[in-house]
Amino acid sequence: MRNKQAKSVALGGMLAALALVIMCLGGLIPVATYVCPVLCIILLSFVLQLCGRRLAWAWYAAVMLLCLFMAPDKEAAVIFAFLGYYPMAKIKLDKWPVSWLWKLFLFNVMIFLAYSVLIYLLGIDQVVSEYRQLGFWLTAITLFLGNLCLFLLDRVLSNLQYKFRSKYKKS
Repeated sequence: MRNKQAKSVALGGMLAALALVIMCLGGLIPVATYVCPVLCIILLSFVLQLCGRRLAWAWYAAVMLLCLFMAPDKEAAVIFAFLGYYPMAKIKLDKWPVSWLWKLFLFNVMIFLAYSVLIYLLGIDQVVSEYRQLGFWLTAITLFLGNLCLFLLDRVLSNLQYKFRSKYKKS
């Protein structure tokens, strides 16, 4: 029992270091602002499946705090802070009726809160000027594409959960 727990903690630590590296590399490419949090969410899904829910929550908290302090792209770090727990929430939301609607609601509320924190609390004027330049319609299209990416991420996480369940039921 103790050996398995030590392996889980070590694996979680290694994946947390990998997530932090991914988030720190996010400042190099502009589109990485949205890609890096998604990659970290997929890593969290691995931690959840291999190490359990309790360690996954600790992993999320540690990576979130480290990213907020160390990642050069604060927009990506805040997006991960507000949406990074999605694999754990997905398990609960999948049991609800019309779960896709609840997932969509959760995503849009969290994105609104994330950008509110970026603009009003952190005062990052670059975000405001970027969306002002895009205009209303391109901003709406960006939000629509974000919702589409959420559904694609949801499918990826569902497939990962299925593969883990089928692999470990055979063993």
